[in-house]
Amino acid sequence: MYEFGFIGTGSMGGALAQAVCAGAGADRVILANRSPEKAERLAAKLGCAVGGNEKIARAAKFIFLGVKPQMLAGLLEGLAPALAARTEPYVLVSMAAGASMARIAAMAGGADCPVIRLMPNTPAAVGQGVVLYDCNERVSEADRLRLTDALAPAGLVERIAERLIDAASAVSGCGPAFCDLFLEALADGAVACGLPRAAALRCAAQMMLGSAKLALDSGSHPGALKDAVCSPGGSTIQGVRALEQGGFRGTVMEAVIAAYERTLELG
Repeated sequence: MYEFGFIGTGSMGGALAQAVCAGAGADRVILANRSPEKAERLAAKLGCAVGGNEKIARAAKFIFLGVKPQMLAGLLEGLAPALAARTEPYVLVSMAAGASMARIAAMAGGADCPVIRLMPNTPAAVGQGVVLYDCNERVSEADRLRLTDALAPAGLVERIAERLIDAASAVSGCGPAFCDLFLEALADGAVACGLPRAAALRCAAQMMLGSAKLALDSGSHPGALKDAVCSPGGSTIQGVRALEQGGFRGTVMEAVIAAYERTLELG
C-alpha cells in the first residue's frame, strides 16, 4: 500500500508530488496520469511508482485529485466502486478550483468521506509556493498533520476556512501569472532602455524576489516600503506616477476579482 497517490501530474499535481517525495520519501508515492508517459517521466525523475487511477483508489492512503474542475465528477464516478470496496481508511485530497468538500464527498459516494481541499501554486515546484487547505470533519488530526508535514517542502502550507479559499487562491494561485506578466513588462522596459534581455530578466526577477522577502521579513506595509524608495523629485516617484496614470493598482485589483468570480463559476 502506498501512502500518497497522485491522479494527474500536470503543473500542480507534479509540483506537489515533487514536494511529497522530498517530505515523505519517493517510495511512499505512486503517480497516474491520463497520458501514462507523462507520469512515467515524472516518476523516473522522482524515483516513485506509476499505476492507474483504480490502483491508486485501491492502494493509496491520501488520494490526490489533480484534474480540472470539469473533469472531477467523471473521475470520482470511476473511482467510487474501488473506494466503496476499501477496508483501509483513505483521504481524498482535491486540487480542483471551486469544488467544495461537500460536493467532492457526495460525488465520491457519501457525505462521510474524508476530504482535504488544497489550492497550491506553481512556485511549490521550487519550494517557494503557497498551499492553502482545509479539511472536513471526517479528517483526523493525525492525518491532517501527516499531510501538512509531507507538503512542507512545497513552501508555506496554511489552513484557511473553506469559505475563504477561493478568494485567497485568486491571489496565491492565479497571482504567479500576474507576477510573470509584470516581470516580463519590467524586463521589456529595461530592454527598451538598452539593457540586454538576459540581464534585464535577471535584474527584474531578483528585484521581485528581494522585494517580496523584504515585505515578509520586515512586516512593513507595502505603502511604507514604496515610500522608502521614492525620494522627493527622484526617478522612482516619476515611475510610480506613470503606473498610477495607467490605472495600475485598480487593474491589479480587477484581475484578482475576475479570477475569483471565475473560480466561483467553475464550482
